[in-house]
Amino acid sequence: MTQPTSTPRVLPGEDEPWALSLVARVERDPLPAHTDLLVAAARAVVLLLADERTTAAGGEFHDAVAAWRGRRIRKITRRARGVRWERTAELPHVQARSGDAVVRAFAPHPREEVPALLRPLQVGGLDLPDPEGTSAPAAAPGVLTIRLHPGVRMTTGKAAAQVGHAAQLAWERSPALLTSAWAAGGFRVRVLTGAPVLPAGERVDVRDGGFTEVAPGTVTASAGFED
Repeated sequence: MTQPTSTPRVLPGEDEPWALSLVARVERDPLPAHTDLLVAAARAVVLLLADERTTAAGGEFHDAVAAWRGRRIRKITRRARGVRWERTAELPHVQARSGDAVVRAFAPHPREEVPALLRPLQVGGLDLPDPEGTSAPAAAPGVLTIRLHPGVRMTTGKAAAQVGHAAQLAWERSPALLTSAWAAGGFRVRVLTGAPVLPAGERVDVRDGGFTEVAPGTVTASAGFED
């Protein structure tokens, strides 16, 4: 199989690509766990989408999110530590935490117009371990389960974008009764590796565009409310 290019490409007929930037705090000590970072990334995406700055006409994020949603949805995971991480707080953002992992989500922007404070942050190569014996909590009402598909190898940075896609699709496509309970509980998420257990009509599937790491059309993740 040909290895997909690591450089995001523009599809035929597509105008300027936009991307939502996720920035993960990756200090040397404590080093965040892989799964914690994925949970934080998924929550950060939905917190941004549900934020009043997005939902209110004239809100700070509203127009950028609308422009981004009108294109192919892209998310780019960056990492920062120390002063560079602290400086990202100067930009409007939302933030989510899980364990030692903290992820900030910023307003979408044209892919070639990255905000100056984010531009020097490293993209790619983020691959973290999980502590031995890590297991996902049990399914519970009001908790979104995101299942990364077994056999699809992704770095932590790539997987963070995929769980962000899954959380977004669940927020946008699930029945209001489920998303209302999810929001009321603070957008709790659990992430694990495994085949879907919900039928197709009760879950959302993420098919990757093939821009980085995996082949186009690969189903990378599924999400749904399993309890």
